[in-house]
Amino acid sequence: MRILFISDIFGKPGRKALFERLPELVEETGSDFVVANGENAASGAGITSNIAEKILAAGVDVITTGNHVWRQREIYDFMDDSPRIVRPVNMLPDNPGRGWTVCEKNGDSLAVVNLMGDLYINAPAGPFQVIDSVLAEIPADVSHVLVDMHAEATSEKVALGYYLDGRVTAVIGTHTHVQTSDEHVLPGGTAYITDAGMTGPHDSVIGVDKKIILDRFLTQMPVRFAVADGDVRIEGVLIEAGDDGRATAIERLRVECK
Repeated sequence: MRILFISDIFGKPGRKALFERLPELVEETGSDFVVANGENAASGAGITSNIAEKILAAGVDVITTGNHVWRQREIYDFMDDSPRIVRPVNMLPDNPGRGWTVCEKNGDSLAVVNLMGDLYINAPAGPFQVIDSVLAEIPADVSHVLVDMHAEATSEKVALGYYLDGRVTAVIGTHTHVQTSDEHVLPGGTAYITDAGMTGPHDSVIGVDKKIILDRFLTQMPVRFAVADGDVRIEGVLIEAGDDGRATAIERLRVECK
């Protein structure tokens, strides 16, 4: 199985790049499933149902999110209704939506679990405290499991990778929007990367117009964020795994877009 993970779609530039390039990327990589983090897809803050539907129609099988998922209130009902979008499973149990899902396609199955870190972004429950019970709920005949670990601290992501090694196909870090170069397959057969990067404008401060952020740092005054528009790239990873769900390879993806 080949799984294409598209990292942190940021605003209109990230959406446009995804819509224009995803079909050829799927063909070039021979991907069986496409998972994308969309928590910054709506102007860099959250996601709307309209945007989610367009991302799914473009060829993404499952959308993961993160700490900004509730920034657009109208997504709540969509989160409840659609099994193709997930929010961190360690949010409160009565929050809208679900924290994991199983996607079935062409006779294959992929479970996608969304987790949020505790360090610095303060998840309601620690990811280490909930993940065992979540994995126990996934049907036994689903061998392939991808975990999106949406977290600030590299230490927390690295530790989760080792904790889940051999029990899931991949642990993919998201949230910081800066792609790391530590992609590798752990000894037990779990593909890992600390952060898969950002799909959006890289002539920016993690997606936001750099002048606005510089003014904020220089003046210490509140500012209104605006999405940048230069040096747009698609970033993510391609994971290969055997029938037993163990990863055999992980490769960083970076595609320059106009």
